[in-house]
Amino acid sequence: MSSRNLESYISFPGLGIGEFKINSAAFRIGSYEIVWYGILITLGIVAAVSYVLYRSRQEKVKSDDVLDLAIYVVLAGFIGARLYYVMTNLSLYIGDTLGDTLYNMAAVWKGGLAVYGGIIGGSVAAAIFIKIKKLKLLRIFDMLGPATMLGQIIGRWGNFMNAEAFGEETTLPWRMGIRNRFHPETIYVHPTFLYESLWNLLGFIIINMLYKKKKFDGQILLMYISWYGFGRMFIEGLRVDSLYVGSVRISQFVAFVSFVVGTALLVVMLALARRGRFAPTAFMEAAAGGAGSAEDTAIESDADASGSGAGEPEGETAESSTGPDADDESDDNQSSSDSQTENNDGGESGTDGKDN
Repeated sequence: MSSRNLESYISFPGLGIGEFKINSAAFRIGSYEIVWYGILITLGIVAAVSYVLYRSRQEKVKSDDVLDLAIYVVLAGFIGARLYYVMTNLSLYIGDTLGDTLYNMAAVWKGGLAVYGGIIGGSVAAAIFIKIKKLKLLRIFDMLGPATMLGQIIGRWGNFMNAEAFGEETTLPWRMGIRNRFHPETIYVHPTFLYESLWNLLGFIIINMLYKKKKFDGQILLMYISWYGFGRMFIEGLRVDSLYVGSVRISQFVAFVSFVVGTALLVVMLALARRGRFAPTAFMEAAAGGAGSAEDTAIESDADASGSGAGEPEGETAESSTGPDADDESDDNQSSSDSQTENNDGGESGTDGKDN
């Protein structure tokens, strides 16, 4: 098998980084080359699934459901990413026979994946899975948004190892130099792969800082859609390898629509959330539960204090009532003694009385 390894020389002269060599292939197993692109995409997937597992404990979603969901989302994501790319470059994949055409379309190892296609395919699979399992759709999609971001942050470096997905030539201080068999003379271009990776990193940090403060389920998803759409809209305009439908950069158009629709929905739903139109999030439920427990504890403490305080007056009452009882008993004894005396006197005077 012939080598598909691409050897490139990269530099960032404006940043003081001289030329260094990179290879698209990481290593070889027998006749098969393991490329950096595949390794980094796989690491991105592992990181994304790990993130969702981390959030699932907070969002009250079973880890088994997350792992099952991951299988379908990853498979559908690859299919969607490939179909999106193929359909926007269909003429490149038409072979002499139907078999050749199908083979060309399926040969993902030769390259050709589109991020938005992967997002669309994965989202459709996730929605179907959630519907079947009767899970909370928006709560799960809130976890999937930042997870996708994390995968993109890592996966974009696969483009770097392939010396691809770069922008038009520039003289800016952070320009990237590329020299390989496709570009025998060094060209200095926008490192758009780096722009997108850093943009997603910034968004990932901000969104996670706000995650627990979300006002409704679905807010994090809308934040991801708006954030990524806004950045991709500008970054795509710099690229020299954009996918076109007619004269339209399809990914730039999708990014623009995502930003506009996502932002509009976010503003409207936040306004509705302030009016209490949505069910509480898992974090709100946890906070309410914690407050309830604290309140119950306070009530129990007050009750115990009241109980102890009530016992003391009763003791005092009992003690104070003992005095009068003793006095009454003393009076009774004295009355009894007086009565006995009167009886004796009465006996003597009674004789006199009868005499009368």
